[in-house]
Amino acid sequence: MAFLPDPITSPQNPRIKNLLRLQQKSSERRAQGLTIIEGLRELTIARGAGVAVPAVFVCPELAGPERQAQLRELFADGGTEWFPVSKAVFEKVAYREGSDGVLALARPPQLSLDDLQLPAAPLLLVLEAVEKPGNLGAILRTADAARATAVIVCDPRTDLFNPNAIRSSIGCSFTVPTVATTREALLSWCRLRGIRTYAAALTEQAVAYTSCDFRGSTALVMGTEADGLTPELMQACDQTIIIPMRGAIDSLNVSTATAILTFEAVRQREG
Repeated sequence: MAFLPDPITSPQNPRIKNLLRLQQKSSERRAQGLTIIEGLRELTIARGAGVAVPAVFVCPELAGPERQAQLRELFADGGTEWFPVSKAVFEKVAYREGSDGVLALARPPQLSLDDLQLPAAPLLLVLEAVEKPGNLGAILRTADAARATAVIVCDPRTDLFNPNAIRSSIGCSFTVPTVATTREALLSWCRLRGIRTYAAALTEQAVAYTSCDFRGSTALVMGTEADGLTPELMQACDQTIIIPMRGAIDSLNVSTATAILTFEAVRQREG
């Protein structure tokens, strides 16, 4: 790891201005092939998943000697630049409260459906038109905890490695293979591989999720909070399923619903 002798103290520094562009604009993240990871825990998980990290920005005042020592160990193999940053500048680029003083540039993987290495009976989590980075991050945490095969996002409205999605996932954005694709490509790909698709939707044909057999090749297909699944995707799936509601409300947060369905599949597979 290379070191700079003096901390960056001006928010007009080109590297700081670029961090802000990457934080705020998905077009910049796509163009540069970079995203931002904030937090030592998240960064450690990303490194463990083999993610390339060109640069680390550290506020010594916030990070303290112990975290800086951990960073040096994490990047002991070299190839990553280290930029000390003043507290005032770091607080300008940090995007969460109570930051630990560690922020990094990372090159996220770019996977296609054909890149996925499928086991005999994959468990896939499919999200249509996800637009809230927080929901995407929470579902990636579920996918990691359940050891799901992959998360597939059809026609996403947010980029998969939005810094806020990474934050919400606590770094699991990098531990679970994640693919952006179209509805048509997903359906064709699933049919060719014999993957049964289960659409979470409130329809007359829907059955309780506990009555389904998720032990085979399975894709759990979830819609947006506001609109649910599009009719085209819902009708193209093999089965519609519901989580029975006992109270006044008729639906759950999409990340909560995904967790319930995912761990039912895990329970069946381990039973």
